[in-house]
Amino acid sequence: MIGKLTGRVDSVSGNQLILDVGGVGYLVACSAATLRAAGGQGAQNGSFLSLFIETHVREDAINLYGFANEGERDAFRLLTGVQGVGAKSALAILGVLPPEKLAQAIAAQDKASLTQADGVGPKLALRIVTELKDKAALLGAVFVPKLADGIVSNAGGGAVEDAVSALLNLGYKRMEAFAAVMKASEALGGKGDLPALLRGSLAELGKREGGAG
Repeated sequence: MIGKLTGRVDSVSGNQLILDVGGVGYLVACSAATLRAAGGQGAQNGSFLSLFIETHVREDAINLYGFANEGERDAFRLLTGVQGVGAKSALAILGVLPPEKLAQAIAAQDKASLTQADGVGPKLALRIVTELKDKAALLGAVFVPKLADGIVSNAGGGAVEDAVSALLNLGYKRMEAFAAVMKASEALGGKGDLPALLRGSLAELGKREGGAG
């Protein structure tokens, strides 16, 4: 089983590259994010590149999938464990949502973000967020591990859901609303009621919008 490959990039075509390792060219499929990282390392001029590898063995082929970091590889493994999500769809998802954003989307049950990926429709997106909702913390998002510590339950699941719903009614996207509410809940020590969560969430969103401006 191949776990990692380091060599010179021979060529890049579509979502695949050929990595020359000691004179042997390995054909590796990658996400758009990994290919962008490869380009940043001079992929087109033959410089060295290291990829974490996931190997899929079938009766008629051995397919290699490469990732710039272990987090992306682990996310790929989780995604392909969902019924109906093949390697191609998983790579497409990771091309638009890096692991931390994917974790946020799953935790927020944000199906719309997943449908940005080619080949992922609403039904498949729903299956992904449903089946992986208890595994989001494994994807490494900064605030997601707090869910396991009970912040949502301590703050009152209803208050959190109501705060997110209120922000959605104000025009915010589900993922940014959820992230802001979780940040506010953390700042309140998991003990905030709905008005406090809304004040904290709006303050957090205001800081982000100010920073973006």
